Amino acid sequence: DSFGQADPINGKIVLLSIGMSNATQEFSAFKMLADTFRNKNPKVLVVDGAQGGQTASVIKNPNANFWTVVTQRLYQQKVNGSQVQAVWLKEANANPTAAFPQHAEDLKNDIKQIVQILKQKYPNLKLLYLSSRIYAGYANTPLNPEPYAYESGYSIKWLIEEQINGDSSLLYNGSNPKSPWLSWGPYLWANGVKPRIDGLVWSPTDFGTDGTHPSN
Repeated sequence: DSFGQADPINGKIVLLSIGMSNATQEFSAFKMLADTFRNKNPKVLVVDGAQGGQTASVIKNPNANFWTVVTQRLYQQKVNGSQVQAVWLKEANANPTAAFPQHAEDLKNDIKQIVQILKQKYPNLKLLYLSSRIYAGYANTPLNPEPYAYESGYSIKWLIEEQINGDSSLLYNGSNPKSPWLSWGPYLWANGVKPRIDGLVWSPTDFGTDGTHPSN
């Protein structure tokens, strides 16, 4: 319930997205589909908290306006932070220039801070699913081109490994957890029109004019 107490009758299970422009585009499309799923638990409420321009280096600040907007979006759906129990997070940093692995390490460290902020703001958050970037081989701006988009996958891999290996700042159980449990969400990168093992491809028409953001 709104006080964070288990309520099997009227309680809500909020699945919240956190991230930048690509994340809100993708998750808002997902929400339109998910809200039609007949077998979805009726207590699950899907809320898009991701926002354009809100990169990892911005929202790693717990006082960033991003978090105020997320609170407002939850309020608009008649829920609050105490009811957030699962998050999908997809982030990147704008205009990366450092060579690998430095830029991926920097992104991992930014996301690590965001993960800890999420647990502080949403104490009942238990599950956090992480995704890296989609293909950026058609990008015509320096916003987040290849190979940075592909290499952001290492940021996620390394962060999850740190929790598995017992990093105390990512503790997810016990009396004073510092983080939700971390897992891969959907892995969205594929090498352009070369089919992935599951058939996923990215064609130029899948992107907007900047070659970075997905088209409708």
